[in-house]
Amino acid sequence: MLNECERMNQDQKIAEISKVLGADTRVKIIRLLRQRSFCVGALSIRLGITSGAVSQHLRVLKSAGLVLPEKKGYFVHYSLNQPALQKWKAQINTLFTISKNV
Repeated sequence: MLNECERMNQDQKIAEISKVLGADTRVKIIRLLRQRSFCVGALSIRLGITSGAVSQHLRVLKSAGLVLPEKKGYFVHYSLNQPALQKWKAQINTLFTISKNV
C-alpha cells in the first residue's frame, strides 16, 4: 500500500504522462513507431504535417524519455524506448486499477 507521499508522486507522474500524450499527433507518432523506426521526413509524410511540426512533437517525446534517436547516415531515425513505454503503461494502470483499500 502506498503512503501519501508515494501516491502524490505517482499522481504527478501520471499527470506528466497525460500532458505528453495530450496531443493526438504524439499518440499517432507512438502508434507508427510501434511498427518500426522512422525518420522525421517519413513521419511527416505519413502524418500529413510539416517536418518542423514532427520535430517539435519528437522533442517532447524524447525529453519524456519515450523515443530514442539513432543516427543512420544523414538521417536520424526514431524508435520507441520499450522499457520506458512499459513503465508508462504500469503507471497508467495504477490509475485504472480498482483498490479495495481506498
